[in-house]
Amino acid sequence: MKLLIIGTLGGHLTTASQIAMKRGAKVTSVNNIDEALTTLRSGYGAEVIMVDARMNIADLSKALESERIAVAIIACGIEGTSPEVAVASIKAGAKEFLPLPPDPELIAAVFEAVAEENHAIIHRDPAMRQVLKLADQIAPSDASVLITGESGTGKEVMARYVHARSKRASGEFVALNCAAIPENLLESELFGHEKGAFSGAVARRIGKFEQANGGTLLLDEISEMDPRLQAKLLRAIQEREIDRVGGAKPVSVDVRLLATSNRNLEEEVSKGNFREDLYFRLNVVNLQLPSLREKPQDIPALAEHFAIKYAESNGLPTRPISAAAMQRLKSHHWPGNVRELENAMHRAVLLAQGDEIGEEAILLSGGPPHKQPAPAATPAAAPVEDTAPVAAPSTPIETPSATEASESAAAPSATGMVGKTVAEVERDLIIDTLQHCLGNRTHAANILGISIRTLRNKLKQYTEEGLAVPAPGDGSA
Repeated sequence: MKLLIIGTLGGHLTTASQIAMKRGAKVTSVNNIDEALTTLRSGYGAEVIMVDARMNIADLSKALESERIAVAIIACGIEGTSPEVAVASIKAGAKEFLPLPPDPELIAAVFEAVAEENHAIIHRDPAMRQVLKLADQIAPSDASVLITGESGTGKEVMARYVHARSKRASGEFVALNCAAIPENLLESELFGHEKGAFSGAVARRIGKFEQANGGTLLLDEISEMDPRLQAKLLRAIQEREIDRVGGAKPVSVDVRLLATSNRNLEEEVSKGNFREDLYFRLNVVNLQLPSLREKPQDIPALAEHFAIKYAESNGLPTRPISAAAMQRLKSHHWPGNVRELENAMHRAVLLAQGDEIGEEAILLSGGPPHKQPAPAATPAAAPVEDTAPVAAPSTPIETPSATEASESAAAPSATGMVGKTVAEVERDLIIDTLQHCLGNRTHAANILGISIRTLRNKLKQYTEEGLAVPAPGDGSA
């Protein structure tokens, strides 16, 4: 993990950097925000920034957002710093507030929460073992790899697996989601730009190719890339050099390229949406990830893994999964694949009652909450399945504040939800979690196991429906 420290706080941040380095982090220190931005533009690629809370965090956050530099901010303050300063830091864009002098275990927990470094592949099914066998075989090479599969099958996790077992493992792993960047900015993200190359180019910026030099570059959802840019990407692969936007001379790069797609690229080639020559350059090796329904033996292993993970992260007791609940999981068709299963188990951990995770805690794909049949009554009808209420990221992050919020979110009993739609249960869970996170969107999203974008879209929907949504930093709503 790469850490960028801004300021000194009387030597306390230096102590924090020493703790971080002992835990394997690569640390760079600068004096102020301008120096930090210069460092990031140069391709340093930090995952975490620790900054003196007295600095202008709002300006830092705004600058990072405007230049599309994705890095988590941790505000730091010495003992005795007022709660108002901590709240203001979170409102300004920090993900966490860390009191100093630093506690080694707290720093480790915060780093784990914001860096999302858990990329283990849990598997038991022979279908997945075959894919991993091929991945192990080709990982040491420099061959380009095309990773395909349905949404939620874990394509980025597989890319990190390949990188970790390659001869470039000590180098950078840089990922770029081609579908998330506007078309007119994607070229700059890939190849970088010179100062003044276009409106908003306030300084030279190193692109993902240069940032990944000596390591691995993952182009996620490459099928979304514009054909014009595909031609420039093809040249970069063939010539091993790139041209910064507005640059005067090419820059040599040494990058191993991985790409993912949930579309059939051969069909996209036949439709004229994707260049055939680029397809063959990328598809030296194809890792086709099976859907969850194609590897049923992985369902119990993954379910048990996620049950333990979210019980620990939320400060809840670890409960076994009942036979009825497991059967319900096995019989589901999992349109959202592993991502949907992870989200379902996170909900189940929060909603479970008693000594085990029962069938009533397993809310799947839309329909009403599963009802247990009443004594001496006819069996309940099979649940209606539709679309998943919330899509969670493949590796949701955990925060130190998860314990209090999740205990509160899990308080309502399952019987109190009978008669409500899943949309209503989902809404109540989101609002309750947000209230107990004092309105902090990032913390709430982490606890719920969904992306911050998904959470914001849900809150926008609730606001438009006239519901009261807690304001950022406001725990009274």
